[in-house]
Amino acid sequence: MNQIFQKTKEVMRTLLPVMVLVLVLCFTIVDAGTDLIVRFLAGSLMLLIGLSIFLRGIDMAMAPIGEHMSWEVATSRSPIKIAILSFLLGFLINVAEPDLLILGSQIERASGGTMNSFIIVYMVSVGVGIMVSFGVFRLLRDRKFNVFMGITYSFIIVLAYFVSEEFLAISFDASGATTGALTTPFILALSLGLSNMKGGRHAEENSFGLVGTMSAGPIWALMLMSIVTRQKHIHGAVEEFVVAKGILQPILDILPDIFLESVIALLPVSALFFVFNIAKFKISRQELGGILKGLLATLIGLTMFLTAVNSGFMDMGRVIGMQLAEFNRWLLVGVGFLVGLIVVLVEPAVHVLGEQIQEVSGGHIPVKIIRMTLSLGVGIAIALSMVRIAVPEVKLWYFLIPGFAISVLLSFRSDPVFVGIAYDAGGVASGPMTATFVLAFAQGAASVIDTANVLVDGFGVIAMVAMAPVLSLTALGTSYRKRRIVKSPAGVEPVTLSHLPEESDMPHECIVAVVNRGFAEAVVDVARQSGAKGATIVHGRGTDERQTVTMSIMNIELQPEKEIIFLVMNTPLSDAVATKLVNDERLEREAEISVYVAPANFMNSD
Repeated sequence: MNQIFQKTKEVMRTLLPVMVLVLVLCFTIVDAGTDLIVRFLAGSLMLLIGLSIFLRGIDMAMAPIGEHMSWEVATSRSPIKIAILSFLLGFLINVAEPDLLILGSQIERASGGTMNSFIIVYMVSVGVGIMVSFGVFRLLRDRKFNVFMGITYSFIIVLAYFVSEEFLAISFDASGATTGALTTPFILALSLGLSNMKGGRHAEENSFGLVGTMSAGPIWALMLMSIVTRQKHIHGAVEEFVVAKGILQPILDILPDIFLESVIALLPVSALFFVFNIAKFKISRQELGGILKGLLATLIGLTMFLTAVNSGFMDMGRVIGMQLAEFNRWLLVGVGFLVGLIVVLVEPAVHVLGEQIQEVSGGHIPVKIIRMTLSLGVGIAIALSMVRIAVPEVKLWYFLIPGFAISVLLSFRSDPVFVGIAYDAGGVASGPMTATFVLAFAQGAASVIDTANVLVDGFGVIAMVAMAPVLSLTALGTSYRKRRIVKSPAGVEPVTLSHLPEESDMPHECIVAVVNRGFAEAVVDVARQSGAKGATIVHGRGTDERQTVTMSIMNIELQPEKEIIFLVMNTPLSDAVATKLVNDERLEREAEISVYVAPANFMNSD
């Protein structure tokens, strides 16, 4: 209960700004009606409780299941088995993702039935399964993530020129809708498990990126469907929006359907896990009992969360969008920015990603800076989406294509860990709140502006939200890498070779070399060229000012991972080795090597 209480406090801090903004609008500009306001407040309470229970259930169930399934994938010697199992995990976890089901039904209604939601869901899920397989092979073979995603999005950018605006918006929206409250925690757990088992010097950055890889699948899948079927434009009559009446009745009406959706969402991947548990894992009863309790908590929390979002938040978002668009189009842009600033912080998957960043980085990449960047990026994205609705000359591809193209280019200059986090964040930011409240907000605005088209302008906002974190976090990662500085601790002179006293009576000396992550083997190779025979490598992070990366604008310090190499040898040899290390151009330029030499005393047990 204490852990659920901690989750509740965390969720409350992020939910409260959303409630305040909505209530301020309702008591000043927007006439939402008493029933809808009360239902929104009731939904907020349900969301608070449901999200807290859901996050606790994820810790208890989805994380262990993801770790066990990642073990099965990583230990398989058959590429065919890895491909099939990875595809099934991606397909089954996504085919019943509530966010995707919501988007599919909204597209079907908006297109007047010309696009079947069943076909959309299954085409998207096939794309997800294929990309999860590719992502798993990339991780296991330790291929560079920025190169992999650069190739993927180059292919997508080429396809974008052959599809209509409607399919461009729907394809990118589907990408965001796949990474919902259920899919993202599971794929994050799978990614972390695979990375931990694979190990290696890229283990930290390999812990991220699989969600971003997965979210690229729906884009090319739907674009290819449009090209192959030669269906370029979607024509249909949009259904008239009617606000539900009453307070409790709309909640009770939708609850059974949401519960069934949640059961269906959890069932496929749970069934796959239990089959493998019987055949392979055979985990203890105690662990199995914990997973079952976690699945029950996940089911209850997910049902409450989605019920609250669908019964109160969607209607409220639609009404606010309609009335702001009628009142003042540019006020719509400003409110869109504020909505984006705060609504992303309520997304369940954002919390899960934040916890994984905290775990993988040991707390040295502050979740605060990730959330701040996400919030700002999504705020700008939604504001630009409102500009697109208000100004007919502004098109979706003006932002999406350059945004992803710049992100790909920045990924080659960004810190590697931030690249995976950026692509994952693009998925987690576009979760249930975006697929419901924000999408309803945009469609409400598009439905009352004469020059806007709901099929073109009403969609695409999820795509913008998914693109913004990728761009903003790769930019942050680039800034993080460029602003890396090395300073000496106050009052301490740095140790250099010229400062070392001669210790003629000391037969051995210890060389300590500190380098950036990934260069330990290079140090050992250089040392061996001068006669060194062995070394001890320690992985760690800086804890003093010399190893601090300062983001002065936000007053936040990041501490990059370091590798420390210990070499013990006789004194004449140590001089040659140390000189070789400090004069190596690559180690000085890329590894930012620091070398320390100290006498080494050997103590006998007698």
